[in-house]
Amino acid sequence: MRSETLSHLRVLDLSRVLAGPWASQVLADLGAEVIKVERRGTGDESRAWGPPWLRDARGDETHASAYFASTNRGKKSITVDLGRPEGQAIVRRLAERADVLLENFKAGALARHGLGYEELARSNPRLVYCSITGFGQSGPYRSRPGYDFLVQALGGLMSITGEPDGAPMKVGVAVADLLTGMYATTAVLAALAYRERSGRGQYVDLALLDVQVAMLANQAESHLATGRPPPRLGNAHPSIVPYQAFATRDGHLVLAVGNDAQFARFCEVAGRPELARDGRFTTNADRVAHRDALVGLLGPLLASRSTADWAAALEAAGVPCGPINDLAQVFEDPQVRHRGLRVDVPHPELGTVPVVASPIRLSETPVVHAAPPALGEHTREVLVDILGMDEDEVDALRSRGVI
Repeated sequence: MRSETLSHLRVLDLSRVLAGPWASQVLADLGAEVIKVERRGTGDESRAWGPPWLRDARGDETHASAYFASTNRGKKSITVDLGRPEGQAIVRRLAERADVLLENFKAGALARHGLGYEELARSNPRLVYCSITGFGQSGPYRSRPGYDFLVQALGGLMSITGEPDGAPMKVGVAVADLLTGMYATTAVLAALAYRERSGRGQYVDLALLDVQVAMLANQAESHLATGRPPPRLGNAHPSIVPYQAFATRDGHLVLAVGNDAQFARFCEVAGRPELARDGRFTTNADRVAHRDALVGLLGPLLASRSTADWAAALEAAGVPCGPINDLAQVFEDPQVRHRGLRVDVPHPELGTVPVVASPIRLSETPVVHAAPPALGEHTREVLVDILGMDEDEVDALRSRGVI
């Protein structure tokens, strides 16, 4: 069973690890038939990225990677040796019957196998072909491999992440990969919308570095406006004060005061209403200019009460705040539970597999979640049902090591 949203689309996914698979997983959640082409024998590298591993119905640890499961639900897996002419021919025939092709090989690598955009578009001019690389299809870095950690460094994100006097830090998840996957999804859907009017597919060139620089958002624009690189501020916000984490009596509280009225209400709850009338702190611009003085006053104040005490009082007053949850607390949070952000999906070998639900909520064509595939689970089905091969032909390809 698939969502009806994109059930008319077939996606040929030649990508591995995270950025490309994240894009194809979004499309699969929305109902597209996603055929994941994996390396014969080992498959997507992330299948081996563990522990942690998934557990079976008895609770025993398996060798199914939690990392792979996080980004490959709802897909069909086939194994093909792309180094063999017969394997290349299989992919070429599937591309003739596909709406979208996603890949994240090094620039030019698939073209050397006769699987580049120009070759495939000749036989399928409606194909939307999306290439994801570290640095794009042109420029002095085009041949370099791209890794999220490296791109967070080169693209400036690490320079603004971390404590002011500490070391630069990467973000806790691979945000350059994940955002590139989301941009890829958007670009593919845009190209498909254009195809509806023109009848023509097109080539999409996405680079992790481009996405990383683009997602710097207000920080990048602030630099362009002033000529000054923004510094690391830890958990503080460059343009809003107070908007950071504070130590409490028993932990930490995130205080996210977004306007002057909220600041006045915070001061009332804190028993310091005069701070909102202090000329140094009356407006947000004043508070930014006198950040150190205000934070110095608020630190001991917040440390005098527990996180729960502050959260209850401030939430009642309409002041945005909250605790810093670990992931166990996240999935026990009442709002997270209400929204159903954990889904246990049936799995043919493991019983069920827990996955994080898609955040997309559609009223008419809801997302349908499905388990990640076993390596090569659908090879025979795809070759027979889509390419029309007979069983003997499939067996011959298998015996020769092509699939």
